[in-house]
Amino acid sequence: MHAITIVIGSICILAITYRFYGIFMANKVLRLNDETATPAHTLQDGKNYVPTNRWVVFGHHFAAIAAAGPLVGPVLAAQFGYLPGLLWLLIGAVIGGAVHDMVILYASMRHKGQSLSEVAKKELGPVAGFCTGLAMLFIITITMAGLSMVVVNALANNPWGTFTVLMTIPIAMAVGLYYKKTGNLKIASTVGFLLVVLAVFIGPYIQNTGLGHLLTLDIKTLSLLLPAYAFFAAALPVWLLLTPRDYLSSFMKIGVFAALIIGVFMINPLIRMPLTTAFTAGGGPVIAGPVWPFISITIACGAISGFHAFISSGTTPKMLDRWTDIKMVGFGAMLVECLVGIMALIAATALHPADYFAINALPEVFKTLGMNVVDLPHLNNEIGLALEGRPGGAVTLAVGMTYIFTTIKWFANLAPYFFQFVILFEAVFILTAVDAGTRVARYLIQDFFGEFYKPLKQVNWLPGSIFASLLACFLWGYLLYSGDISSIWVLFGVSNQLMASIGLIVGATFVLKIATKRRYMMTCIIPLAYLYVTVNTAGYWMITHVYLNPQSPGYNLVNATLSIIMLVLGLVIMVAAIKKWIEMWQTPRLEFDEAVS
Repeated sequence: MHAITIVIGSICILAITYRFYGIFMANKVLRLNDETATPAHTLQDGKNYVPTNRWVVFGHHFAAIAAAGPLVGPVLAAQFGYLPGLLWLLIGAVIGGAVHDMVILYASMRHKGQSLSEVAKKELGPVAGFCTGLAMLFIITITMAGLSMVVVNALANNPWGTFTVLMTIPIAMAVGLYYKKTGNLKIASTVGFLLVVLAVFIGPYIQNTGLGHLLTLDIKTLSLLLPAYAFFAAALPVWLLLTPRDYLSSFMKIGVFAALIIGVFMINPLIRMPLTTAFTAGGGPVIAGPVWPFISITIACGAISGFHAFISSGTTPKMLDRWTDIKMVGFGAMLVECLVGIMALIAATALHPADYFAINALPEVFKTLGMNVVDLPHLNNEIGLALEGRPGGAVTLAVGMTYIFTTIKWFANLAPYFFQFVILFEAVFILTAVDAGTRVARYLIQDFFGEFYKPLKQVNWLPGSIFASLLACFLWGYLLYSGDISSIWVLFGVSNQLMASIGLIVGATFVLKIATKRRYMMTCIIPLAYLYVTVNTAGYWMITHVYLNPQSPGYNLVNATLSIIMLVLGLVIMVAAIKKWIEMWQTPRLEFDEAVS
């Protein structure tokens, strides 16, 4: 099969879904209208609650939710062949992810932009709310540390990348100040984007200068600087740094994948990976488990992801100017992210299977597969880097994208630059999620500890904001600096999808409460049923086959304990929800305004 067939078919499916299912969710299930003011207006404070142009919010939201997941997940899942990943991306995004993000965003806005834990507390009761808050705080800490580790590894001893990322900070602040003062989004966007591009092209020329040596930082130094930066990103007003930086970086993200889509149409590469591989039953060199349930654990963002609940009940609901913008931002951004995941899958599966496994498996493991590399030696020469034995997905994506364009003759001399640019693009992509995620962690900490000290619940209280931001950065910064997070990276996949299940539980409860027809609750129940069973199956498999298996390289009692705690928290929330659903089903329908008051 050729890549163009997959791209055209996927774009058509996603466009039709947005046109019909998105409108159904907006008009029938949630009944969005602009008759009342959003929390961004009613609670406007110039720092957290700020009415913002929907395109700017879309850029921020997309940049925040589309982190490592749609880039790395589909690449790793290519081990199973291209069909399982493609099916899960399309079905998961349409039936699960877009609904999850849209409903959580709406529920949070109806609760004045509060976090999912606060919404759960009001909709399901204090026990479920406490468990949700604890699970969210646990997961966001792991997420930030894990994502940051990817960035640190990409920027370590890489002055070009460090310079580019560093320059996006003053550029974003200048754009934010200009837009705040003039309201002219077009000029701010154009100048900001050109400055970011200029920084990317200047990067190679500063590598051997004094500035380049100053920016040649090791992993430990970056592990200290990144949490320090995140503190300011979380504490400063959203319009000054967080939103304009995410908005500008989204141009780079969309531009790179637009270029890849154009490349696919121009070159139409052959998908070399088969429909399915021999590793669907398990035992693969990249992912040890079987295709189910691990296809839905490996590919999170791009299909459905619990991390999205943090953004949909964190920064975004405090910024939407109109209620009807929810469809574009919540539903639309998820579908665009799905397309990003599909393009990443294409980039990985366009490589020869032997080349793919040579990159993603350790050399000693690759030798046991009985495969011989095909194009990899040539790519090593083109890129100027030994690519074998670089697992993790990031390098594979960069190699795959570079490989697609190497068929163009004049591109040969640009191959190493393009490869490095994609590596940097991935780092910036992920860093935007770290920005928003840290701010969300700050909100969670203020909500959680605000139960014990009431002033902390006031997001505008400066001492509380500083305390919560420092604590959030310390928690994930400690994991990042110590390196312990690498041992529980697989746990992140299970806990992330468990968070998505919790989001769907809360979403189903809210829809049952406000929808005109109770059967509309099935929009959340159907994906919830699949995901909850999948998460618990994967968690049980990891506990019994890996964490508590002394013969497994991943044997780890701490991981087993954390997995059990997370699954128990999910079970408590599910039981509380079922009791609430039965109670609500047996009571008369409430009027819409009363139901959400």
